[in-house]
Amino acid sequence: MNSKFESTREKDITCSASQAVIRGIASDGGLFVRRDMENLKINISELKGKKYTEIAEIILSKVLDDYPEKNIKYCVENAYDKKFNSDDITPLVKVGNDYILELFHGPTSAFKDMALSILPYLSTEALKLNKIKEKILILTATSGDTGKAALEGFKNIEGIKILVFFPNDGVSKVQEKQMITQEGNNTYVYAINGNFDDAQSEVKKIFTDEEIKEKLKKKNYSLSSANSINIGRLVPQIVYYFYSYMKLVERNEIVLGEKVNFTVPTGNFGDILAGYYAELMGLPVNKLICASNENNVLYDFIKTGTYDRNRSFYKTLSPSMDILISSNLERLIYHLSKNDNKYVKHLMAELKSNGKYTVSQEIKNYIDNLFYAGYTTDLQTSETIKNVYNEYNYLLDTHTAVGYNVMKEFKEKDSRHKNIVLATASPYKFSKAVYESLFGENNSDEFKIMELLNEKTKVPIPENLRNLKNKKDIHTSVINKKDMKNCFEVILWLL
Repeated sequence: MNSKFESTREKDITCSASQAVIRGIASDGGLFVRRDMENLKINISELKGKKYTEIAEIILSKVLDDYPEKNIKYCVENAYDKKFNSDDITPLVKVGNDYILELFHGPTSAFKDMALSILPYLSTEALKLNKIKEKILILTATSGDTGKAALEGFKNIEGIKILVFFPNDGVSKVQEKQMITQEGNNTYVYAINGNFDDAQSEVKKIFTDEEIKEKLKKKNYSLSSANSINIGRLVPQIVYYFYSYMKLVERNEIVLGEKVNFTVPTGNFGDILAGYYAELMGLPVNKLICASNENNVLYDFIKTGTYDRNRSFYKTLSPSMDILISSNLERLIYHLSKNDNKYVKHLMAELKSNGKYTVSQEIKNYIDNLFYAGYTTDLQTSETIKNVYNEYNYLLDTHTAVGYNVMKEFKEKDSRHKNIVLATASPYKFSKAVYESLFGENNSDEFKIMELLNEKTKVPIPENLRNLKNKKDIHTSVINKKDMKNCFEVILWLL
């Protein structure tokens, strides 16, 4: 018998894994979760020597258990192929006495490729498994990387259209160019005058709008998401935690069963939540280190137990983390409250009405046991990029630099365990900030700076970014956040 996924807010709203992938978000606004995640133990000794794809098949088959193994194998083999420019898929690089897990070797040079290369296959297989004839409209808000990775993953896939909203002037010029030049007969992209939280909030409203659902139904479409609110986005991210751990074992850097620390630069709490799921499934984790930039709402939450989004919003050198509403935190609270849907619903209502909530002391104790939090200012981010390059000849992007700095801070308190820092993007996606951190201010455009950075560091420019400047702008509309629903209505009319 296959397991059921349920809403974080209502245990009676349930579906299978494949149905959760199709729906993206529960009808009550909650997120789909498995009640029994801690029972899905992986025998890590059996992972030794296995390739990334083999570990992916094991983990995805265990969590997404209504997919036949042959279907999972098909999805994995098609996702992690020549689109990635490394045979390891996610190379683990030793930098000094620590390790950088490079998650940016996919088609858009960001860690989102790890999940969004496979989500289109999981989605289409889910439609077949459930004998669903409806088409899918993917609706996604992005702080930069999700948008391009989702657009690229779902491009020209029959039966699926994708609509992406991103904050105007809230992403790097490279990220923006990647999205507005996106080709494909099924892609729609809009910049909004607002930040990521504005975009994400409006998208969530659309997902729970019954009138819109009815209009979609008449068009033979249903809504889904490519954000990490979709469980199909989240589960593939568990894989690289196990893979990187096994690499340390195979290199004799640790013994099997020895605990390690993972540092994750995060805004929406999805990437680090995947690490929490890995720990539930048996991965030996000492600490999950949550690294924030100056939008440090997660830092404050982990330190105090109070989540408070009522604060100033900052545009930083690490724009993909410029987020104050961390959606996936809802899933963590669900698990730490021992699957108490009513409690989660109460907290989310508090967040909606007051912009904040405080968890119980019991939950706070769980958090203290597994998590550590730190944050990095823009000045520290630049200094970290420069120091790591000068000392180790290794080039960090601005988000990974946030993580690296917080990892160093933790090591001063506890240096007993090996440290893996998740590198979330190529430095060339943020070339201006990286270049100026190393060599001082440069007034050239970001694409010229990309060339200069390559000349001075000899770090290769990813192929997908090399000729980006010359690509034709296709999606040039900029709208106000209040017009997002109207924009969506226009897309409905075009379907």
